Amino acid sequence: MRTLVLVLLASLCQAPALRAQIKAQLPDGPMTPPWDKGIQPISRDSYWNAVACGKQGGARPACVFYDADLCKNDDFTLAMYTPYKAVAYEVWRVVRSGQPAPTPSYGDAQRTRVTVGVTRAAGSKNTIADVSIKRGGKTFEPAARALEATGGKFTFDFAPFAPTADISIQVAGSVRTRTCTVEQSVLKMFR
Repeated sequence: MRTLVLVLLASLCQAPALRAQIKAQLPDGPMTPPWDKGIQPISRDSYWNAVACGKQGGARPACVFYDADLCKNDDFTLAMYTPYKAVAYEVWRVVRSGQPAPTPSYGDAQRTRVTVGVTRAAGSKNTIADVSIKRGGKTFEPAARALEATGGKFTFDFAPFAPTADISIQVAGSVRTRTCTVEQSVLKMFR
């Protein structure tokens, strides 16, 4: 009986680590130019805001790389690819090389949806199998998946990322599923 109690206690102590919630966090400091509309299809306003973001140059402007360490954990890293980020990154890449800021294709940005890139962390044995997004009681599955040996790319429509309520990004792996909670206030800052 005592052995059974010890085994149960040990499993209860380990269970939270397997089910641990990760809380999404943005980089410290202000992101300029300001943005509080969340991820959305490209519009005239978001396009020019993204161009201004990319013109900042520098090593890693927060408005371009807001997703760096977003859901930090030992199993995977996330990278977001959105219409805003496509424009901002293109401008930043060119400006950083010392050239004048380009005018990225508005049409290409209009065709861009939201892709969540997942890369297995160094040393992790938790092979990525799938990604889904939960809001309220509803689960959003990706419209497209591309699995790779080190992770994958999962493309979604815009609705799951609307900054109207908290979401959970669930990354299913071969060993465990990790859930990253993204509060509404953080979703608003996504670009």
